Amino acid sequence: MSGELVRFISDLQEGEALRFVEESLAKGVDPKQLLDEAKEGMNIVGRRFSEGTYFIPDLMFSGEILKGVVKILQPHLKKGKEAERKGKVIVGTVAGDIHDIGKDLVVFMLDVNGFEVLDLGIDVPVQKFVDAVKESGSRVVGLSGFLTLAFQSMKNTIEEIQKAGLRDKVKIMIGGGQVDEQVRKFTGADAYGKDAMEAVSLANGWIGG
Repeated sequence: MSGELVRFISDLQEGEALRFVEESLAKGVDPKQLLDEAKEGMNIVGRRFSEGTYFIPDLMFSGEILKGVVKILQPHLKKGKEAERKGKVIVGTVAGDIHDIGKDLVVFMLDVNGFEVLDLGIDVPVQKFVDAVKESGSRVVGLSGFLTLAFQSMKNTIEEIQKAGLRDKVKIMIGGGQVDEQVRKFTGADAYGKDAMEAVSLANGWIGG
């Protein structure tokens, strides 16, 4: 996909991106197509961040652009959106970590790909995750953490879900700056995702069918 909106978002051109969305809607362009272009633009931003071309301020700015785009598109997307929900996913940044950049992107991507997302926010206490699993009946949990100290919190959260007798009822994915296979093994998670689209793929594999 190589639409203009992809370029505007991936190059962090906020004014151009918002103007393009409004003009495109006025011309009758399908809002879903614009949303797909926004997703592709954010994927490129994510890749550039991973490669070291973009930095945290760029990531945060892209998130602001995305919020603006979604705000314009939302009224045009709502009609068909509720009918295609695939399942519930709980997402939150673990205790001790206040970063919401990656988490917000994951929440957005899951939402636009048809999942009902329960966003618990940042610095989420272990018990809040346990309660959310109990109360929501969600079969997927996403734990986010940008700092290395978050790994212990992820491990603690998964252990408490286990102690509550809920571990076999949910699939748990983790993600964040330094997360890799070693961290996955340490925490006891089922899988890890390097970016928001991997989180969507994992959720699709577990409950999307």
